[in-house]
Amino acid sequence: MKKVAVVTGASRGIGLAIAKKLLRMDFIVYGICRHPEKCQELYEDFHLIKGDLSDPNSIPKILNLLTEKDRISLLIHSAGIAYFAPVEELSPEKIVEMVQVHLTSPMILTSSLTRILKKNEGRIVFIGSISGDQISPWGNVYGSVKAGIHQYARLLFDELRKYSVKVHLVIPDITKTDFYNHLSIEPDQDPKSYLLPDQIAYVVEHLILDQSGFVVPEIVVRPEIFKIKRKKFKL
Repeated sequence: MKKVAVVTGASRGIGLAIAKKLLRMDFIVYGICRHPEKCQELYEDFHLIKGDLSDPNSIPKILNLLTEKDRISLLIHSAGIAYFAPVEELSPEKIVEMVQVHLTSPMILTSSLTRILKKNEGRIVFIGSISGDQISPWGNVYGSVKAGIHQYARLLFDELRKYSVKVHLVIPDITKTDFYNHLSIEPDQDPKSYLLPDQIAYVVEHLILDQSGFVVPEIVVRPEIFKIKRKKFKL
């Protein structure tokens, strides 16, 4: 019988790359995303569920759509949203949205599925960000909520290990996705200066398949060199 995985943010970027990797590993994947209709990747065992994690009240409805909920053995938190600006220019709505997507909803979703993950001796993977560990100009709120989910993952590791539930925190550096579409910076053209979603999915795959007898609770993934460029805006 195939194992069941839940992946947030599964319609694009890192979440989609992880979902496709899990499908090749013979998982049934339930992907939670805002706009499943925009995803062109269609597979027999890939079930996209429409859900807005900026509204934690939607989580019970999302859970009801997981028709094989009792078989879930893997939960991957990859959904994200980012707004970078001086603190006085961030609207209350954008601040709340980042807190809900990166902190509140992952905590509620994890809490809702923990009993099942304990029963199945499952695994939880959090996709963090280097912004949660380092100073990020104009990334005050985004870096803070990422730091929060990093700490949550670390505390959860110690709480759940006694129940044979493995918790991993994957912290990527600059990754070439549409994350930068609305920012004033973007990855440099040098391919050594950024990561690709498939590379993060590769790391997740190895964490899941590892049978060494020990657990890697946290791993930082960085490009070979550091380069970033500012976008040129037309006047």
